[in-house]
Amino acid sequence: MSEESKKIKVLVLGDHPLAPSGVGGQLKYIAETLLSTHKYKFVCLGGAMKHEKYEPQNITGDNWDDGDWVVHPVDGYGSPEMIRSVLWTEKPDILLFMTDPRFYGWLWQIENEIRPLMPMVYYHVWDNYPYPQYNKKWYDSTDVIASISKVTHDIVNVVAPETENHYVPHAVNSNIFKKLSESDVKEFRESHLPDSRGRMMFFWNNRNARRKQSGSLLLWFSEFAEEVGPENVCLVMHTDPKDPNGQDLETIVGDYDIDDGRIIISNTKIPPTVLASIYNMADCTVNISDAEGFGLGTLESLSCETPIIVNMTGGLQEQVTDGEEWFGIGIEPASKAIIGSQEVPYIYEDRISKEDFKAALHKMYNMSKEERAELGKKGAEHVRKNYNYEDFKNKWIELMDNIHEKYGSWDSRKGYKSWEMKEIA
Repeated sequence: MSEESKKIKVLVLGDHPLAPSGVGGQLKYIAETLLSTHKYKFVCLGGAMKHEKYEPQNITGDNWDDGDWVVHPVDGYGSPEMIRSVLWTEKPDILLFMTDPRFYGWLWQIENEIRPLMPMVYYHVWDNYPYPQYNKKWYDSTDVIASISKVTHDIVNVVAPETENHYVPHAVNSNIFKKLSESDVKEFRESHLPDSRGRMMFFWNNRNARRKQSGSLLLWFSEFAEEVGPENVCLVMHTDPKDPNGQDLETIVGDYDIDDGRIIISNTKIPPTVLASIYNMADCTVNISDAEGFGLGTLESLSCETPIIVNMTGGLQEQVTDGEEWFGIGIEPASKAIIGSQEVPYIYEDRISKEDFKAALHKMYNMSKEERAELGKKGAEHVRKNYNYEDFKNKWIELMDNIHEKYGSWDSRKGYKSWEMKEIA
């Protein structure tokens, strides 16, 4: 292969692209999209999960050349020593990294070693205001930011207006997450959840983590169930009930004596096609996180024409309404507390009240099947218009092509200076 036709090599840091997480799923979409052009190669450091083996994994597919996508399992997201080694052994042209900036302080601290060789591209997740001025040093140490939501895009524009910033929201593959026939849904329900027959089903698909409010959701839903009759409703929680970052959900169910079918916990890892069947089976999907960068589960639900109930925080806000139409029920936070840590000095934590949540459940429960179906149809159209997979693919191809042309790499590196002129009074 000639030097002119050499493939553009992308080094990726983030969740393992085959992991069942929002970050992993989106990185998988990005990799598959760029690889299908046959202009790119991917070397991924796949973290954020427990690995059985640490040997490099060659991911094969029909739409790219063998050997063009290699994943190296790592603990965490990598280290300075690991990055230095990969840079000089693999010689990538672009560094792409994704997730919360708390995990990448170490990476930005060595940007003076990376950016003279290649551009750093950050697919940025940020949940809420106030404007995080403490992130400015990180934004300024990045060549290009792709912002995951309208909230994130506005934050980067205000905090670091000189940094190149693009709005590139998540996407859903509508070939998988789509409306299924009533007969297929009925057959799936009969074979997988026969005990839920006759109950209105609410679905929750999230990691069992503190900010997801899994314990509050479980107990508040149970109170709602008592009000409408526990035999009439159920909440399916697709999550790990023993996740060390969350609450012991099985203990809550047992201690509160609510193991009568109103709460169903599904902790088996399932493929996307099965997940799509559950969204179709559900009457409503719920997410009441106190902070949510985007919230992929509710977007997938809307793509399947199932309406949503969400907290009006982060990226959830732009899913449930386009400013004119509503595609479910949005709950305004009852409190916006400023919380923080040494790494994140301040950020709003948006908490809804039990009363508002139960009122939303009652409102959805009291709708007719036709009214819920209408919300779902509008939601699916909203997804097709604003978060479709084709636009997502085209945006990433255009963005990465432009980055490589504009900034170059190694001997062709452009647009980066390791020094700046300052006037000293």
